[in-house]
Amino acid sequence: RAGAFGGPQGIGEPSVYHAVVVIFLEFFAWGLLTTPMLTVLHQTFPQHTFLMNGLIHGVKGLLSFLSAPLIGALSDVWGRKSFLLLTVFFTCAPIPLMKISPWWYFAVISMSGVFAVTFSVIFAYVADITQEHERSTAYGLVSATFAASLVTSPAIGAYLSQAYGDTLVVILATAIALLDICFILVAVPESLPEKMRPASWGAPISWEQADPFASLRKVGQDSTVLLICITVFLSYLPEAGQYSSFFLYLRQVIGFTSETVAAFIAVVGILSILAQTVVLGILMRSIGNKNTILLGLGFQILQLAWYGFGSQPWMMWAAGAVAAMSSITFPAISAIVSRNADPDQQGVVQGMITGIRGLCNGLGPALYGFVFYLFHVELNEMDPLFCSNGNPQTSAIIPGPPFLFGACSVLLSLLVALFIPEHNALSLRPGGYKKHTSGSQGHAHSPQGGACEGKEPLLEDSSV
Repeated sequence: RAGAFGGPQGIGEPSVYHAVVVIFLEFFAWGLLTTPMLTVLHQTFPQHTFLMNGLIHGVKGLLSFLSAPLIGALSDVWGRKSFLLLTVFFTCAPIPLMKISPWWYFAVISMSGVFAVTFSVIFAYVADITQEHERSTAYGLVSATFAASLVTSPAIGAYLSQAYGDTLVVILATAIALLDICFILVAVPESLPEKMRPASWGAPISWEQADPFASLRKVGQDSTVLLICITVFLSYLPEAGQYSSFFLYLRQVIGFTSETVAAFIAVVGILSILAQTVVLGILMRSIGNKNTILLGLGFQILQLAWYGFGSQPWMMWAAGAVAAMSSITFPAISAIVSRNADPDQQGVVQGMITGIRGLCNGLGPALYGFVFYLFHVELNEMDPLFCSNGNPQTSAIIPGPPFLFGACSVLLSLLVALFIPEHNALSLRPGGYKKHTSGSQGHAHSPQGGACEGKEPLLEDSSV
């Protein structure tokens, strides 16, 4: 069979492992740049580094939010492979610019947000090829791979940058990004079944699908979707802010060296992988989907409060261990969403969740940067731990004010998540259309013969 570009279909049958390799290479390339990026960021914006960091990530995240539902919906029509190619290419496009021109690098990073939504396409890809009962494990594997790539790469990047300079690290990251693009072109097969795709690329797509705010309007149509989306928003907002500034914070306020930061990422990442594969599977079977989400949120509140009040390095390590356990929340949410959506709506629903995460990726870093700025936590030198007046940064009563804001946000998220029903069919389209499609395409998305035997009976019911 021909793929979307008329080329060969790829190597083997579509599998979760194809998705895993794509995610690993993309984030490995970015992870290598953790240490060089902190240096370049500080050199380019010596004043208000935290604030500028927040704004750059803010613009990128906002654009991701606007484009994620559209890209998810288009991949439901035209297939996943071409969109994987598009998202990976644009996500990695800024990498070589780091050495060529830092200003262009930060400008392109913020603009690349339009296509930086690989996760929504990957989750839709996984939903195409897995049966319902396997899906939470598959999502856990994808998230764990994301963690694994970020575990290993910053340490390697920090070492290479010290030994051979930043230029080599940037060249290596660019090469890995190119390898990822070649892998998608050559090896990744299309996962969307032929009968669910139009014959040609000229197929029309409705304006409703192309509207970035349609997904937000749909959020209000179904109370379950609304609750899930609010939960994702409130819990991911502080997480996104934390990702953008945490390594900077460890270096500047807590006094970690480059090597310690890399080791910290590695340890937390390894624990996250265990949490998202072994622990997640056990919890989903023993306490159910919803309770797993609640438990993950509980761990996240504890971790953020600890980061907020912690002023000693050992406190950061302890909180990092708790952070690893809180990483089970998102795979559990993705599983509850995909279990309750129609096969031909997987891209749309994952696009909605990724869209909300994109909005958080925009607002979170900007919020953290602003709170750091308000509380005068400023980056003066890369390594010294002293403010301009000669006092240590840690003299503040609360070393990390944004983390406490985050803990309050996740607490609200936990209260909202209590009301999410364990089982409910999501209604994301007008009733008549839904009724028509759930019968005709209910069996389409799974290539295996007995795919629908394990289905929840309520998923066959088209009225909510």
